[in-house]
Amino acid sequence: MALYPKEWTTSGELLIDEPFRIGRIERSLETMTEYAPQRAMGTIDMHRGSRAFRYGIMPAMASLKDLERRIIRCTRCPRLTAYRQAIARTKVKRFATWDYWGKPVPGFGDPRARLLVVGLAPAAHGGNRTGRIFTGDRSGDWLYEALYRYGFANQPHSVHRNDGMRLKDCYITAAVRCAPPGNKPLKEEFDACRPYLREELQLLRRLRVVVALGKIAFDEYLKANRELGHNLPPERKPLFGHGIQVELPWGITLLGSYHPSQQNTFTGKLTRRMFHDVFARARALLDAVESHSTFD
Repeated sequence: MALYPKEWTTSGELLIDEPFRIGRIERSLETMTEYAPQRAMGTIDMHRGSRAFRYGIMPAMASLKDLERRIIRCTRCPRLTAYRQAIARTKVKRFATWDYWGKPVPGFGDPRARLLVVGLAPAAHGGNRTGRIFTGDRSGDWLYEALYRYGFANQPHSVHRNDGMRLKDCYITAAVRCAPPGNKPLKEEFDACRPYLREELQLLRRLRVVVALGKIAFDEYLKANRELGHNLPPERKPLFGHGIQVELPWGITLLGSYHPSQQNTFTGKLTRRMFHDVFARARALLDAVESHSTFD
């Protein structure tokens, strides 16, 4: 019975080149993902002392990879599908030599993350071009610089999918996975994409802090949790504001931040210091949790 050692991609994802066996059952990583959603819901148990856990072959990791594949193939929204493909064909002059991604953009980061960053949607010539969330645009420049400053990223700049960027203890996602016309998804497009966010929330089981970039991301995170059974009475529903901190009853601290869009940063509505303050607080909250656990 062989269990092959793990390898990791630059994005912190598990990569196994050969089939592996656990007990008498042999499966490829692709087949293993069939069982991962059930594991995330607690209906299939893999003992933490097993060789699979010791080698890091955790079903949640496999399932995030499976989710990434399903997101990339998604065509649920005809308007968004047509738009992102048209942008990938026509491009813009400054990126004329690029081979645009032109597909839905999956989440990115550490499968064991305790920090989740939720944005709105990929930019037409940012994530839709590079294939990685918040990569290749001004918003991403602000985000990754802040993540690097507070120890969540290994470098301050994110320019393309293979630039060596790695996140530690952080995962980035979006409410909508395709670039929308005018940066304005429709209600039905949010509804069609929300199951992907729900699934990420189920798989990222170590989350403690969520940073929502903008009111829409803030509201979509709460909607996804409501659909997972985490209900808040109307009088306790938090209202978005920059710098707001909400302790949610399911063990998450929700932080609000203005989105680092050019509209906000060029006008001074969001300054670099304001943005850094949010991630400094996220770091302090996680460090406090780690310190408390150490002394328990």
